[in-house]
Amino acid sequence: MNIGPYTFEEFKRKAAEFHSYPAPGLLLGGYMVAMARAALPEGTLFEAVVESKKCLPDAVQLLTPCSAGNNWMKVVNLGRYAVSLYDKYSGQGVRVHVDVEKLAAFPELSAWFLKTKAKKDQDEALLLREIETAGDSVCSMAPIQIQARFLRHSHMGDVATCPRCGEAFPVNDGPLCRGCQGEAPYTPLNGAESAPAPRKRVVPVAEAVGKTALHDMTQIFPGESKGPAVRAGQTISAGDLCRLQQMGRFEVAVVDGDAEGFVHENAGVEAFAKRMAGENIVFSLPPKEGKINFRAAVDGLFTLDRARLLAFNMVPDVMAATRQDGLLVEEGSEVAGTRVVPLYISQGGFAEALSVLDKPLFSIAPLRRAKVGILVTGTEVFQGLVQDKFIPIISAKVEQLRCTVVKSAIAPDDKAHLQRAIEEIRAAGVDLLITTGGLSVDPGDVTRAALLEAGLTDFVYGAPVLPGTMSLAGLMPARDGFAAMQVLGVPACALYSKTTLFDALLPRLLAGRRVTRPELAALGEGGFCMGCKVCSWPKCFFLK
Repeated sequence: MNIGPYTFEEFKRKAAEFHSYPAPGLLLGGYMVAMARAALPEGTLFEAVVESKKCLPDAVQLLTPCSAGNNWMKVVNLGRYAVSLYDKYSGQGVRVHVDVEKLAAFPELSAWFLKTKAKKDQDEALLLREIETAGDSVCSMAPIQIQARFLRHSHMGDVATCPRCGEAFPVNDGPLCRGCQGEAPYTPLNGAESAPAPRKRVVPVAEAVGKTALHDMTQIFPGESKGPAVRAGQTISAGDLCRLQQMGRFEVAVVDGDAEGFVHENAGVEAFAKRMAGENIVFSLPPKEGKINFRAAVDGLFTLDRARLLAFNMVPDVMAATRQDGLLVEEGSEVAGTRVVPLYISQGGFAEALSVLDKPLFSIAPLRRAKVGILVTGTEVFQGLVQDKFIPIISAKVEQLRCTVVKSAIAPDDKAHLQRAIEEIRAAGVDLLITTGGLSVDPGDVTRAALLEAGLTDFVYGAPVLPGTMSLAGLMPARDGFAAMQVLGVPACALYSKTTLFDALLPRLLAGRRVTRPELAALGEGGFCMGCKVCSWPKCFFLK
């Protein structure tokens, strides 16, 4: 039986040339690919998905224009011997797999495929004859629809030069190429060794003139002052000798050897700090022992570029440690620290670390004093069957953040009534609407639908956080003389849980931050509340 345009012997020779030998899996795969291709309408521009990384991808590349290089063939290693060919635009196609039940008629092929016979006991000649005889009769085929994500071709995008290795790479991979981020599967063996870093040497004070001081040397005048008489990196002069001797310094640690090609820890960390610090972040100079800590200049929300922090910490010999992104901090509180790990860092490493810091790592966003509207939803509350407890809870939390409740309302689970209440709240000059309840999957919960019909846009709903999963955050743009209004939907869990997702989202909105799906997804780690009898949040791990 032919394999596409080739006889079995011709395809065996092509397989040997391409694959180094005519592997049984490649020969069987040839029949599978030919069967799938014959099922597609003439002239179809198609692509392939292969579910095994063994042999079958080579059959696709031998019999079709699809290859790993042109990205028309994708290997999704599900461990199943199956191939799909499909229209590259519509995603409609066919999937062919080896049908185990049909193998029964070919015992040697079945034993090979199901691994029931050791390789040394297999009859290779018989196996190949059975593959040729069986052809595609041992396969089954079914129509399929490829998922949309496989129809989109990813493009490399812009290209940059990696600041660490100097090679070109896609900028979407981050500030460093993926190899320099630790993903390279090899260690270079080029024989090149970098120059050794300067070492420490302790010398008598009299021999220190003209040498470089390794550390700060502090001079104390009791009741008057305390400060460095000689700073790290300073060239010691003859005038420094008396001061050092008066301080009781008779030996001095100096740099041993040439420091050319290296940057001292203090100089390095000062350069890093100036680039790391964003708005409302302050720090003091000079550095101490190669370290600088950062403080908040105002009360507000600590905002961190997590990806850039990771990239910086991937660079050898430097570090930065911070508080968590999205945390409320007070003026004067310490929020981060950075340092150079060794006494000297190579100029190459220094330049690499600086290149990551092409924009600030962290900043503090002050919270605005919002005009808040509270909309309690629920027919049972509206009719007075259940006493409302949401308004006092929400009011207390927003007032703690110096916001003002301008208007509150209670509405039944009715879209028209809810929309009228929303309009009345907007008319009161509210710029942050907080709705409570009505966000579950219950058919009677219509709050989300009412918000959408009232103009809610750019919203996210649902988060991997317990309690608070069915929270909502979005925006109603300015219109008809109304200012833009942020919207925060709070599920019923806020009635009985002291801390929910609401407590983390509220300050972010007040800081002018748009809540995104990736941001919510990241909260899944640490998003499970233990429900402690005495709640210590935000000092516990929840939502960190």
